[in-house]
Amino acid sequence: MSQKLANATGLYMEGIRDGNVRAAVEAYTGDRYTQHSTGVADGVEGFVEFFNPFVENNPVRDIQVVRSIVDGSFVFVHVYQDIGNGEAKWVTTDMFDTDEDDKIVEHWDVIAAYSDEPSVNDHTQVDGPTEIVDEDKTEANKALVASFVDDVLVHHRAERIVDYVGEGYIQHNPLVPDGIEAFQNFVAGSGKEMIYRNVFKIIGQGNLVMVYSHVFFGQELAVFDLLRVEDGKIVEHWDNMEPLPDGPQPNSGKF
Repeated sequence: MSQKLANATGLYMEGIRDGNVRAAVEAYTGDRYTQHSTGVADGVEGFVEFFNPFVENNPVRDIQVVRSIVDGSFVFVHVYQDIGNGEAKWVTTDMFDTDEDDKIVEHWDVIAAYSDEPSVNDHTQVDGPTEIVDEDKTEANKALVASFVDDVLVHHRAERIVDYVGEGYIQHNPLVPDGIEAFQNFVAGSGKEMIYRNVFKIIGQGNLVMVYSHVFFGQELAVFDLLRVEDGKIVEHWDNMEPLPDGPQPNSGKF
């Protein structure tokens, strides 16, 4: 595990899961900690002020880092949380930037409820492969995903999906079935109402590529799309969406 990823997972596991809030944020962040999480202020004290009450109010916390990406100074983690033995379940997608000492200096996240209800594709929001492979193809896979996002998600060219998406396409959005045809129908139908206002960041490692975007889909959203690439085609997709907060925030906002 890289030191960048170790610091990011340490902040999660030691700070939030294990409840060592101050010790973890002081150990794993750098000279600054710029925060984009809803309701959380910048810096060590902002983290402590938010998470100390969370830890005290939720003594049972099962947190699992399911997938991760390290790309340059950036780290991404795909996380499942079970709070209070099922009282609340969350999918959290987080991106961290790090300094020259691999310490965390900035954080973005999207948090959404984990659903136990059956999905139309028989997958959960977090299941599927987790292993990083094909690290020599990282840049090619990032370029493929960037073109896919521009062609299909930004410009809604449903007919171009076959240029980017492979047979047996697996979908983890609970409302969208597996397969190319279902995805084409979504993009050509209700997906036309999904407007990617700004693609904020694309990072990748091997077969996994993450896209963080500002999207309008009935409301303003922060959206993480995570895609798995195999043999030059996108073969699997996870996403996570969170409405942008109303009113002023104690930080500079989701982006």
